[in-house]
Order: sequence, then structure tokens, then C-alpha cells
Amino acid sequence: MLTLSPRTTALLLIDLQNGIVALPTAPYSGAEIVERSKKAIDIFRRAGASVILVNVAFSPDGADALKAPVDRSLSASGHSLPDNWSDLVEGLSQPSDIHVTKHQWGAFYGTDLDLQLRRRGITTIVLGGIATNMGVESTARAAHEHGYHVIFAEDLTSGLSEKMHHFSFENIFPLIGNVTESRKIILNTSS
Repeated sequence: MLTLSPRTTALLLIDLQNGIVALPTAPYSGAEIVERSKKAIDIFRRAGASVILVNVAFSPDGADALKAPVDRSLSASGHSLPDNWSDLVEGLSQPSDIHVTKHQWGAFYGTDLDLQLRRRGITTIVLGGIATNMGVESTARAAHEHGYHVIFAEDLTSGLSEKMHHFSFENIFPLIGNVTESRKIILNTSS
């Protein structure tokens, strides 16, 4: 069990948005991640901890999307995304939450995430979302490099394949934070 102070801890959920939750994911479905995340969000809110919801979005013309040369692109190759692709899944967000929109895998570069965390005195991040070895891992690496204590909630995270998910949880995440399940996190409201 991990006991954390809600004053210095934030729940940070990556890309729980219509277009990404609908993708085939493993080892958990997008719907499973959303339902578990709703429960965790409720626990964090009731304890007075910060909830940060991150989505990825691009301008209508896609001019702000990454265009680096790669061997295998994830872009829609000229196909336009549905209007609600970048909208957070219904029922996750409340006005008191912190919302961050990113334009690449990670949530730190090019956003005000670090500022939002530091000004609130947040030193610990409980991290989840989709996809494990993309947006979640990229955000985790930057959080670690910024000096945050990163806690990975395995049951709030899923990948585009089970193999990629497990690789991150077994080989990368233990080197940059603590791996656990959301039910093993206790927010000590008396601290």
C-alpha cells in the first residue's frame, strides 16, 4: 500500500478521449480503463487531490501535428479525424479538474503541465491512461526528468498491444517510479 498526501498528489490521466478509447487496446479495453478511471477520479476528488485530464488534439488543418520523418506513421494519412475525436470521454471531467491539451505523445513539452503542478505544490503523480508505451510512457519519462515522484497505476493503463504494455511495466516504469494498482493507493486526508 502507498499512502500519499492529497495536497501534494495529482491523478494524471492521459488521452482518455473518444478517438483513443475506441481503439483496440490490451490488456484492458478502453471501456475498462474509463470505468476504473472514473472510480479513481472520484476518490481523488473526494480527498481534495488534483485531477488532471490530458487530451491530444490538432488544429483543423493539422499544421500543429508532428511531421518528423518516421518509418511507420500513426497519422491518419490525409484522413480527417471525427469532430469529437479529441473530446474527453463523457463523465470524466468536471470544471474543478485541470485540463491540458498536448500536440504530441508526451504531456509536458509544449504545455503548461509543469507550471500547473508546481504552482499547486504537486510532487507526486499517479499516472494512467492510453497508450501505455506512447503517451503514458513519454509523459512518465518527462515527469521523472522534472523530478516528480511517479506512481504507475497498472489497472488504469492499457496499450495498443499486451506485449508493449507489459514491456513498459516490467522494464521501464520500475526504473523511473513505483508500479502498483489504484486500489493500493491511499490518500491520507489528515496529512
